[in-house]
Amino acid sequence: MKKQRAFLKWAGGKYGLVEDIQRHLPPAKKLIEPFVGAGSVFLNTEYEEYLLADINKDLINLYNLLKNEPEKYIEESRRFFRPECNKKEFYLDVRAQFNATDDVWFRSVAFLYMNRFGFNGLCRYNKKGGFNVPFGSYKKPYFPEKEMIFFSEKAKKATFVCESYTDTFSRARKGSVIYCDPPYAPLSNTANFTSYAGNGFTLDDQANLAEVSERTAKKRGIPVLISNHDTAHTRRLYKGASLETIQVRRTISRNGAGRNKVDELFALFEAEQKPDSERIKMSLV
Repeated sequence: MKKQRAFLKWAGGKYGLVEDIQRHLPPAKKLIEPFVGAGSVFLNTEYEEYLLADINKDLINLYNLLKNEPEKYIEESRRFFRPECNKKEFYLDVRAQFNATDDVWFRSVAFLYMNRFGFNGLCRYNKKGGFNVPFGSYKKPYFPEKEMIFFSEKAKKATFVCESYTDTFSRARKGSVIYCDPPYAPLSNTANFTSYAGNGFTLDDQANLAEVSERTAKKRGIPVLISNHDTAHTRRLYKGASLETIQVRRTISRNGAGRNKVDELFALFEAEQKPDSERIKMSLV
């Protein structure tokens, strides 16, 4: 099957790791992603159902509009991909309007425009919730119509929700598998750890995600796969999981030659099966 690209640029997007992730995901009826991002894993797997969540409400609103009204969303978005829109003043004006309104349609269309015309496809908000990515100065930003059409068709199998990862975990039922692509832990204690969601994913959050994942696999029988940087800290967090390291090239850099390879860690918390004797005892009770 031909690999499908996401229609959004995304820091830490998983397009280049799709095959590795597919290899690690246990079979299931439903895939749950508490950190869906641009959706490369969703787009390149075949499950009967999907539950796709993120705490970025602009992202989830966009996905729901594209799922429910694809033709209208694509046509509204197309108007922003004209030469006169590829100017710094125009971009800053759209960004200011975006930050000043709660209108879901305008914010969703502007979100795609700023993703494609903004610097490096970053998605970043300040502490007041204002989108603050600067203009990107690209020659001719690509209008991802084919990718949006594919996404909208695949979205018929999906439910998109804006909520915390803990809420998404609580929805999971047996027969599902959970894939987590959280904001990555810093490579060092002094690393500049940027939050793309605007509300910081702390080291405590990293530890809590590991605990929730292990408990979900062992107590509830639902396997959980997590990807993260391979560091001494993440290895300690995921000590109860099966671990594998692969090398990946970083994707957010204006200069492709400057994208260093880093070690990526896959941690699989496997669903614990009850022994036959225990299952027999339970059925006799």
